[in-house]
Amino acid sequence: MITSTILGLLIPFIGTSLGAACVLFMKNELSVKTTKMLSGFAAGVMIAASVWSLLIPALEQSQSLGIQSRDQRAISADRQ
Repeated sequence: MITSTILGLLIPFIGTSLGAACVLFMKNELSVKTTKMLSGFAAGVMIAASVWSLLIPALEQSQSLGIQSRDQRAISADRQ
């Protein structure tokens, strides 16, 4: 169990460190267009992560309260 915990922490840490090192060492070599494209991609990844990992589970957990907004009903209808 401790091995899987260490791996679960180490793999994202290495990935983040490698990504940061690439940006640090290549910051003067990237064109403005490439920088904007990579920033847009990163923004899209963060939006997707927040929707799928935070918002949808929160909406599902709030269904037990018995109050559904129009958006919750739309998401529930899409999932069925």
